[in-house]
Parts: sequence; C-alpha cells; structure tokens
Amino acid sequence: MPLTPGDSAPRIALVGATGAVGTTLIRLIEERGFRYRDVRLVASARSAGHELTVDGRVHRVEALDTFDFSATDLAFFSAGGAVSWKWVPSAVARGALVIDNTNAFRMDAGTPLVVPQVNAAELDVRPASGVIANPNCSTIPLVRLLRPVEERWGIRHAVVSTYQAASGRGHSGLAELAEASRITLEDPAATPPATAFSPALAFDVIPFIDELLDTGFTLEEQKMLQESRKILGLPHLDVTTTCVRVPVMNGHSEAVWIECDDVVDRTELVRLLAAEPEVTVHDADTPGAFPTPRTTKNPDHVHVGRVRVSPRNPRGFWLWAVADNLRIGAALNALQIAESLVERGVL
Repeated sequence: MPLTPGDSAPRIALVGATGAVGTTLIRLIEERGFRYRDVRLVASARSAGHELTVDGRVHRVEALDTFDFSATDLAFFSAGGAVSWKWVPSAVARGALVIDNTNAFRMDAGTPLVVPQVNAAELDVRPASGVIANPNCSTIPLVRLLRPVEERWGIRHAVVSTYQAASGRGHSGLAELAEASRITLEDPAATPPATAFSPALAFDVIPFIDELLDTGFTLEEQKMLQESRKILGLPHLDVTTTCVRVPVMNGHSEAVWIECDDVVDRTELVRLLAAEPEVTVHDADTPGAFPTPRTTKNPDHVHVGRVRVSPRNPRGFWLWAVADNLRIGAALNALQIAESLVERGVL
C-alpha cells in the first residue's frame, strides 16, 4: 500500500521482481496491504525496462548493476544465490536491510534464518550482518509442523520425502514442463526439452534436486537438515530427506515420519496441529482425508492430512503436508518477516 512521502513506512526494493517469486511477492504486497513509502523493482539487465504494476501504479524495472540502494530501507532478494552473493553486501553497505530468499547466507552464523511462526524472536533486533535469510521452500512448512511436536513430545528423528513442483525452478521450470508435456502427448517417442530438469520432468519423477554432495545426499536434502536445526534451535535434530521433483506446476508436498520421545495420541496431535496459525488439518473430522496441490483452497496455509500414529510404534506417526512453494515457501514467508520487523519497530 503506497503512502505519502512524509510517512515512516519503509522504502522497499524487490530484486528479481520479474521472476516467479518476485511477481508473487508483488501480488502478496497488494493482497496484504503491506505499507511502504516507495517501491522500486529491480532485475537483471535483460529484464530492465519491463513494466509491472504494483497497487495500480506502473513501475519500470531497473537494472541491478546500476541500482543505488542508498534510498532503500528494505530490499527483498529473490534472484538466485549467485546474485545475492554479489549484490547483497553492496545493498547492506548502503544501509538497506536485506531479506534474502536464497541459500547464500542461510547458514551464516551472524544471519538469522527465520520462519515467523516458529522463531520470530530473532526479529527483535536488526541483525549485525544486515541480512535476514528466508529458508528453503520445503523447510518452511516442515519446521512449522515440527515445532509444536517437539514442544509437546520431543522429536527423536524425522524422515521426509518431498514431492517438489516445477515452479521451484521459476518461470523456466514451468515453461519447460508445459512444453515437454505437450511434446510427449503428441509423440511419446519424441525427445522433450530437458534443460531446467534432467531428465525431462513430463510424466516422470526425478529423485535428485540441486547438486550431489560427497555424502550421497543432494544439497537440497542437506539444506533441510541444516536449516531445520538452525530455525528450531536444535543442533542435534535428526532429519533425513529424499527430495523428488514431480510433474506438478505449483505446490510442494511432503510425506513426513516423526518419531518422538513419548507416546503420541492422535486426537491430541490433530488438535495440536490444527491450533497452529495458518495450518489446516484436513482429516481432523475425517480420518484419511488429504490435501493435494490442486485441491487446496487457501494458498497461504500449510495443509495437513493422513495423520497416522503407528500401532506398532505409538511414539511415531506419519503425516502428509502440502504448501504453496511460491507463497509459503518463499514470498509469503519473506513478507511476513517484513511485517514482523515493522511491528517490532526494527524498520
């Protein structure tokens, strides 16, 4: 929501404004009425000059390599890790507080990694680094469900399988899945494009996201372990993950097994999860009910179903979770960080 120049709301810049997360962030700023004094849209040189509308006003996208952050109070970075590595220090040096939606600074000891529903106290003071990191798109919904379970029963370990949508690779991933699906439907023997995903994602699943590490796990899988530990403040938390790309346009899903220190009662578990802010439990009244990326109604909620306490090991339970990765997993979490900063008077 734009304000007059005399108001004290922050001057904001959106780096990566033309990308999938950037355009989602613009929509959320409009939907949630986030108050700002000025907004600047920034992207790579090839996207500079494009025009986007924010709150009914047309803005021309500015080139990052010539942008001056000295008139920016808060900068959202959603243009990839390499861009953040190069330009975030420059933005901070010119006085901007940065909310970074990449892996560049998440594990930096001086940079808070924040999910407001879990560890908002990290936002009570401005970080010395000048950066607040936005977690991985699959970590965010996971830790929002792990926190109340840890507080009630304690967690021994968690085993997670993710089913991650094409939009995790941005506009290029969405376009490639659509084109590969069209080509394959027309001619199953044809070779579909496989640039964003390898092999091609259409009508397939790929159990490999990001780079392979010496451990045999991928970086995406390691992120979920490291980030969950940092956000929850549990340095020895045992989380092991298999991250899988699936031919879904948008919306990440997770099958999660959690083993606790004490016996878990399903009725209490469902009640506990349903009481969490912005969490919808679908089988609260209908055991076995479940959400899917296409059927969930509220894109700003974490959706939970298939809650099953194991009869053979009542300390353990399964659940199924679905969340909009562009909103909850990226832009919404970043904007909620900004809203919390304003509420606390940090901005």
